[in-house]
Amino acid sequence: MKVKISRWGNSLGVRLPKAAADAAGLTEGTELDLVVEGKDVRLKQPLPFKHYRIEDLVADMRRVGPESGPDMVDWGPDRGAEIIEDDEYSRGEITLENPSKKDDSRDR
Repeated sequence: MKVKISRWGNSLGVRLPKAAADAAGLTEGTELDLVVEGKDVRLKQPLPFKHYRIEDLVADMRRVGPESGPDMVDWGPDRGAEIIEDDEYSRGEITLENPSKKDDSRDR
């Protein structure tokens, strides 16, 4: 299908025939990606971007289970600044299940 380039202010524009817009599912306001490859110019619909919520990611992680996680790598003994000897977790004041809640039994 041939189309003609027209002036639109300081830019150039192309009108899409109704049949082409309908076939591609385009409506007024649809954003497209312009791709220039050498002397070829293409308009592409951008890939949909899914917005992830941390709650959904954690739920999915729990659903598939720990057996689907990455393999553990033995990096050797701890050295230097990564050694944590005295913190709330090692003292049992917080847990991985509830990192914001302190263990009340230690306060008694």
